[in-house]
Amino acid sequence: MSVLIFIDHADGHIKKAAFEALTYGADLARQLGVQAGGLLLGTVSDDLAALGKYGITTVHQVNNEALNQLDAQVQAKLVAQAVGDATVLVFAHNQTGKAVAPRVSALLKAGLVTGAVALPDTSNGFVVKKSVFSGKAFANIAISSAVKIITLNPNSYSIKTAEGTAAVNQLSLTPDVPKVTVTAVNKVSGEVPLTEAEIVVSGGRGLKGPENWKLVEDLAHTLHAATACSRPVADSHWRPHHEHVGQTGIQIAPNLYIAIGISGAIQHLAGVNRSKVIVVINKDPEAPFFKAADYGIVGDAFEVVPQLTEAIKAIKK
Repeated sequence: MSVLIFIDHADGHIKKAAFEALTYGADLARQLGVQAGGLLLGTVSDDLAALGKYGITTVHQVNNEALNQLDAQVQAKLVAQAVGDATVLVFAHNQTGKAVAPRVSALLKAGLVTGAVALPDTSNGFVVKKSVFSGKAFANIAISSAVKIITLNPNSYSIKTAEGTAAVNQLSLTPDVPKVTVTAVNKVSGEVPLTEAEIVVSGGRGLKGPENWKLVEDLAHTLHAATACSRPVADSHWRPHHEHVGQTGIQIAPNLYIAIGISGAIQHLAGVNRSKVIVVINKDPEAPFFKAADYGIVGDAFEVVPQLTEAIKAIKK
């Protein structure tokens, strides 16, 4: 018996979400009294042995550059072949995990819980807590299958490190020929990827126009945060659609979400209400967003935000 954690990567480096999954999987292994190992499909420039500091003892790798491009069917089959004696598989609940984990579940006839937010309760069975209804509630779901699969919500489990080195084991598995051919890759630019950001600064129509977006960018740069926007802003082409957060955009769960000039319609809240702390800046004291906020500032964004940015800069000096 063991716990196997899928190690997601891109551009030659392991993703932050994978470090969270490794920590979660290692803690789960300790809870179950078994070993934890990682599985990496493809190639990275990072030191795989150093992943032992996250609590795993072994990294299994299929060293094939063709696997650096995601083909969910190909990767799911390899995971199913590499599972060994693992009884629990852990994925990050990101684009890769959402595509691969359900396919592995079908191949292994394994129970699957997506978007877990805490370690399972193993005192009486195997019960996993997850967020439901766009983060408005939680559900506890029991898995009774022999193999169990969990995808972990981003920013829901703190990364922990200690002393340790992992053994690197090369697996001689041959991937199928991909049915998907990548013809081009258009990369989103920015200081921090929105889906992995711990802090997000977002703007809405209250900024009045794209020429005022520097308010958001300056604050985000000061906090080393990602930038985002509401749907009306993206629909008006003030900002690109990949920055749109909400029910019909990207759903995020940062540690801190700062909303500037956003009224807080229910569709927007559905995409951000899993944030640990929400700060709202709006000149309308009746804005619905204040009901969901942990902290609120009633005031003109054009006066409040520059002062906030300067105050943070002064603290960081």
